[in-house]
Parts: sequence; structure tokens; C-alpha cells
Amino acid sequence: MSLSPRFIAFILALLISLITTAFLSFVVGVTRSMQFVAFVASSLSSFFLVLYAVDILVFREVNKMYRTIHKLKMKDFNITPRKRLFKESNPLKTINDEIFVFVTKKQKEIDELKKLELFRREFLADVSHEFKTPIFAAQGFIHTLLDGAMDDEQVRERFLRKAAKNLDSLDVLVKDLLVLSQMETGDIKMNMAPVDLLQLTFNIFGRLEHIAGSRNTSLKVKPDNLEAVWAMADQDRIEQVLLNLIENAIKYGHDNGKVIVHFSENKKSIEISVRDNGPGIPQEHLVRIFERFYRVDKSRSKDRGGTGLGLAIVKHIINAHDTKIAVMSKPDKGTTFSFKLEKASTQPLSDAHATENPS
Repeated sequence: MSLSPRFIAFILALLISLITTAFLSFVVGVTRSMQFVAFVASSLSSFFLVLYAVDILVFREVNKMYRTIHKLKMKDFNITPRKRLFKESNPLKTINDEIFVFVTKKQKEIDELKKLELFRREFLADVSHEFKTPIFAAQGFIHTLLDGAMDDEQVRERFLRKAAKNLDSLDVLVKDLLVLSQMETGDIKMNMAPVDLLQLTFNIFGRLEHIAGSRNTSLKVKPDNLEAVWAMADQDRIEQVLLNLIENAIKYGHDNGKVIVHFSENKKSIEISVRDNGPGIPQEHLVRIFERFYRVDKSRSKDRGGTGLGLAIVKHIINAHDTKIAVMSKPDKGTTFSFKLEKASTQPLSDAHATENPS
């Protein structure tokens, strides 16, 4: 029901006039004409008095409050301004609804800011720790050499190699942080072009052959009869994604294990899955593995190297391809990372020509 000031004033005036007339009907000597005059007089006076009280003292002030809140909402949430306020509706209900929505959104903002603040503190602590380790190690080796160990050729060469290795690790960390920062700010643009994912995967297998051999891990592509898998992607970035996922599968899988890269095609997209048969990732860690510097097992991760930024970079690269990466894992059964890419409608002319003319 629409509760406008006039409607409220009319109802109250009618009730007051009826009560007044009913009371006068019990008074001796009051005629029908006098009752009618009392009814009309009380109706009109009550109507204007209530209208003044409700409209000016309540509705107009409430409408001012509503307009103020609405301006705040438009400023904070980019809401399109309404052409007019609905004066015929109940402003108390309207303002209550608006305040509820406004407070709910503000609470979400506060919760998000708290999460960001916690993330910022954790990130600063992680960055400080990651930088401190190689810097202090290199600093210790160099100061040891300066304190006299430089005269021993064997010690000097060994310490210089260790210092260089730690500085190389620091360089990789800085580069990963730079790439991640550029991805988040949008400074790195994706150069989309047809890419043969199958050939790219075999190239990565060749680069990781030594690591896989040291753990006796087999690297396979499924299905077996594929000749090429063409998708639209930034070749350098998608190579970075596959390299990181396959290398992680080798490092964190079991010895004598296997890593399978599986391609599945449909009319519009290609799904790529990287699967291992390693120990898996506990469920409580799955929601956080794409965070910067997050490690499931910090002690084992340190032994296997890496900056802790690989999966964070992978996630941003995949998102920049307008898709998402998913992970499924079961304890002692392995982990599978999967994502989709747009299927390439055509392949590069040079490759197509080479396919038609193998000479």
C-alpha cells in the first residue's frame, strides 16, 4: 500500500471526525446538523494538521536524508542517479532499505580492506624473508673471503661460486616480482597468435629432461596420436605456464613417477591438463597455492628451489588469456592443473606450407 502524506492525513482525519461525531451523538441536545458541522470541521482541521505534521516534519526530512544517502551511494558505487524520488511511496521503508544496502556494501568493503591489510603484512614479511636468505648468504661468503680466506684458491673459488649462486637466486626472485607486478598492473600485453602447444610441450620436455632423469620421472603426452594442437595464445607466456606446471610436477612428485600433459579439443577451445601421480596437495592448501610466496611444505620447497611466485604468475598469465586455471588433488593420488585456451581457427602460413610440402 502506498503511504503518502495525504493518504495518512485523510485516514487519521476520518477516524478523528468519526470519533468526534460518535461522541457528540451521546450528548443531549446535539442535532444532526450540529453533528454534521462537527464532522466536517474536525475532518478538515485534522486533515491539514496531520498533513502538516507528517509531510513537513517527517516526510520532507526523511526525503532529505534519502537524497544524501543516495548521493553517497552514487559516489561510492557508481549508481546511475534516479530522475526523481518516489514521493508516493513510504520514505521510511525506502530509506531503511537504502541504509541496509549501503551498510552491507560498506561492511563488504571493510572486510575486503582487512583481508588486503593482512595480505600486505604477510607479503612484506615473505618478501623480507625471501630477500634476506640469498643476501645474507652471499654477504657471509664475501666477508669470509675479505677476512683472509681469499688467499686459499680452493676456498676462494668455492665461496665465490656459492655467493654467485645466491645472487643468481636473488636475480630470479627480482625478475619474478617484476613480471608479477607488470601482470597485475596490465603493463604486459598478450601477443595472441596461433601456437602449437604439442611442439611447445615437447620442447619443454627437452629442457627438463635432466631434472626428470635425476628422479627417474617419465614425461608423456596424451593422446598418443596427436600431430599438432593449435591454440590462440601468447607463445612466450604460455610456455612459461607449461614450464612451471611441468617442472613443479617433476619436483614435487614421487621418484619413479610420471607426468602426463593431456590435450582435449572441442569446437571452440582446447583443454590442457598437467597431471602427476605424486603425494598430492592437502585440501586446506588448495585455495591458497596461487598466492605469492605460499608454500605447502616450506622446508621441502626450499630444498627444491624456486621463488614461490611461479603459480601466482601462472594464474595471472592464464587470467590474461581470458580463462581460469583449476586444480584438483587427492592425497597420494596426484595433482592435476587444467585450463582452457581458445582454439586457433588457422595455423601460421609457414607451418601450413611446411605441412603440405614436407620437403
